Amino acid sequence: MTSTAPSGEGGAVDVAVVGAGLAGLTAAGRLEHTGRRVVVLDKGRSVGGRLATRRLGGATFDHGAQFMTVRSEAFREEVDRWVAAAVAHEWCRGFDDVPDGHPRYAARGGFNRLGKHLAATLGDVRVGIQVVSVAPSPAGWLLRWEGGEVTAGAVLLTPPVPQSLALLDAGDCVLRPEVAPGLRAITYDPTVALLLALDRTPAIPSPGARKPGDGPFDIVVDNVAKGASAAPALTLHLRADVSAARFDDPDAVLLDDLVPEAAAWLGEAVVLEAAVKRWRYATPVTTWPEPTCVAVLGAGGPVVLAGDAFAGPRIEGAWLSGVAAAGAIAGPTG
Repeated sequence: MTSTAPSGEGGAVDVAVVGAGLAGLTAAGRLEHTGRRVVVLDKGRSVGGRLATRRLGGATFDHGAQFMTVRSEAFREEVDRWVAAAVAHEWCRGFDDVPDGHPRYAARGGFNRLGKHLAATLGDVRVGIQVVSVAPSPAGWLLRWEGGEVTAGAVLLTPPVPQSLALLDAGDCVLRPEVAPGLRAITYDPTVALLLALDRTPAIPSPGARKPGDGPFDIVVDNVAKGASAAPALTLHLRADVSAARFDDPDAVLLDDLVPEAAAWLGEAVVLEAAVKRWRYATPVTTWPEPTCVAVLGAGGPVVLAGDAFAGPRIEGAWLSGVAAAGAIAGPTG
């Protein structure tokens, strides 16, 4: 059950999960399966985190994650369940003229649908809640946001690591000395995404995506070709260095400067509407080596950090970290 509860006393739960991205939703589902009372809190307007989808008119855009790959047998079984539920599908086996044989999966109707699919089975998911601190309390841990709070026996933090550490710092929590330096050293590359609604199909060869290799773009994606949109919709992610250099540029300036750079991918298509989306913490540059989540405090109930910074900067990494985090909080059966 997803709600937009704006504030109010949150009561007490067994586990509070901050962040309704893939790691948080995965962990919450497994923890609820063990009988824990779980609340998931997310500052966004919708669940999913970087499983993010935006609409402009009749066009639908994935502007965060563009596809997912499978490396582990455990994740393969999970993706197979999503495929069987008609939430995900195999999109292609490479973006060049010669496929490499490795499946790339996409979500039908956009990746946000996958986030909503995972949240639908959970009992208490609240969006529009920006947690500002996590602090020790006699009953475990106290999480506060503007106008509300909740007490939890254990906490799972899945936002980007700098944001998770800021919540603990705001609550005067002292990190375990053996993990603090490594966690504070984790950094991320930003990503700026251009979203262009078009009057016709763009000039991107099958299967509908390319990684240009030169120019300002890291990847260009035809959202119709991958099954995300019913109307022509082009997503262009800027390279990490370009994103960093231009992250704070006004939207109008970015579009004026960079849409002409996309001319080869537009072909004869005309831009009907355009938008810019920014991810300050898009891709972990440095990651936590092992394990795939980490308990950060030395006293009290578990406070665990998880996400793609702990198991690799991919959708699969976030999922594996969420599975590990549930186990770290609930024990081997979680």
